[in-house]
Amino acid sequence: MQLDEKYMSRCIELALLGQGNVAPNPMVGAVIVHNDKIIGEGYHEQWGEAHAEVNAIANVKNKDLLKESTIYVSLEPCAHTGKTPPCADLLVHHQFKRVVIGCLDSFSLVSGKGIERLKNAGIETLVGCLENECRTLNKHFFTFHEKKRPYIMLKWAQTTKGKIDQGLADGKVTWISAPETQTKVHAWRKNHQAILVGRNTIEQDNPTLTVRAVTGNNPIRIILDSDLKLSSSMNCFNEEAPTIVFNRLKSGRIGTVEHVQLEEMDPQRILLALYERNIQSVLIEGGRATLQSFIGTNLWDEAKVITGQVDFKQGTDAPELNALLVDEEQFFGDTIKTFYNR
Repeated sequence: MQLDEKYMSRCIELALLGQGNVAPNPMVGAVIVHNDKIIGEGYHEQWGEAHAEVNAIANVKNKDLLKESTIYVSLEPCAHTGKTPPCADLLVHHQFKRVVIGCLDSFSLVSGKGIERLKNAGIETLVGCLENECRTLNKHFFTFHEKKRPYIMLKWAQTTKGKIDQGLADGKVTWISAPETQTKVHAWRKNHQAILVGRNTIEQDNPTLTVRAVTGNNPIRIILDSDLKLSSSMNCFNEEAPTIVFNRLKSGRIGTVEHVQLEEMDPQRILLALYERNIQSVLIEGGRATLQSFIGTNLWDEAKVITGQVDFKQGTDAPELNALLVDEEQFFGDTIKTFYNR
C-alpha cells in the first residue's frame, strides 16, 4: 500500500502541471510501473488534447511490458467519447495487469463506468488510493458536477484596522498588500476560469482583471452591473479577455463582451447562469457588498483574506466571515489567511 501511495503522489505532482490549462476538464496524472520501476508517465496537458493515460502509454518505450505493469491514475479513466476516445478502453486494449485509481469521477458520463469496464475485462482494479488528496486536486471539477455550480473562492485585502478601501471612486488603486502578494493573487487568477467583481469595484479602481504578473491564461471577466451604468471605455471591456456583464436590462454580444439579462441579481441566479456556461471556478474579488452577498447566501467554498501593513483613516469595512481557518501564512510582511466554508 505504501508503494501505491508513493506512485499516486507522483500522479498528483504530474496532474498539477496542467493547472490553468485543462479546465473545464479535470487535472489528471498517470504513472506506469513495471517491477517497481516507473517506465512511463504523463498528465493531461491541454484541454481537448490527449488525456494522462494516453500520454503515459506513449511515454513507454517497450509496449510489451504493459501487460505486466500497473498503471496509477489520479482520477477514474473516462468511459465516454468526448474530445478524445475512452481511456478505459485504451487500458483494456493494452491488457494492463493492474489499475490503481485515486478517486471516482462524479461526471455523469463516467461515474463508475470506467471502473466497471476495467473489472469486466478481468483487470485487477483498486479504487481510493489517496482519495482525499485526489479529490482536493480537482475541487473545482467536483464542486461543479456535484453541487451544480462553480467552485467559489473569495479574496480581499484589508488594512490592520479591517478596511478594504478608502471609499473613493477615482479610478486609482491604493494598494494594501505588498507587490509580491499582488503577484500571488495573479497566480490565483490564472487557476480560475473566471473572476467576478461588482460595478463599484470597476468605478473605484478601473481594474483590467487579467493575469499579468505571472504566465497563464486570463480568466473570463464577470461584471455585475444591474443598470448598465459603466462606461464601455473601462479597462475591463478591452479585448484581452472575454467579459460577461450580468444586468437587468438586456442580453446580447458585441465583440468580446456579452450582456446577460437576469430577473434578479442574486448569487443563486448568477451561479446558475455561470453553470450553464460550463464555468467551473470563480474568483470573487469584488467589494464588500458583492462578497457579503455570497457569504450571506452560503454560496462560497474558500476565502483568502490578506491583511497588509497599511491603514486608512476612513473607508469601507471588510466583509464579515465566520468560517474555518485552515492556514495562516506570513508573506512579505502581509498575513494571508485561508478559510473553508464549514
